[in-house]
Amino acid sequence: MTKLNLSARDILQKEFKSKVRGYDPVEVDEFLDTIIKDYETYNQELLALREENHRLVNKVDQLTQSQATLSRMKQEVPNPTSVTNFDILKRLSNLEKEVFGKKLEESSGSVKIDVSEKARASLSSAAEKVLNNDDLGATRRF
Repeated sequence: MTKLNLSARDILQKEFKSKVRGYDPVEVDEFLDTIIKDYETYNQELLALREENHRLVNKVDQLTQSQATLSRMKQEVPNPTSVTNFDILKRLSNLEKEVFGKKLEESSGSVKIDVSEKARASLSSAAEKVLNNDDLGATRRF
């Protein structure tokens, strides 16, 4: 804080020398000039503290909003134990093998190979797309 020339006690205890017609005007003027300088210093200090207070209040508001956003984001983060698209595709592949495997055994051998290869290619392509996709939120429609 800036060093001030007068304290409240100094102003209260200040005594002016009297002359025949009252106080010495030069001494009174010098004292009032010192008081004015102190008031200007107080005013500058007050303005600086108000600006700092305003800046800090804004920063607290901003941090509060950031914290609220982070807490909302933490709530929206999916559970790591939840089912992923890869798990769903794996299950689907096993089901298709089970269902189509029985049907294909009943049908001819050449058709069996053709359908099996198509199913594997389709599943491989779907699994590759899921693994390469970084946006898991968009793919969690299941």
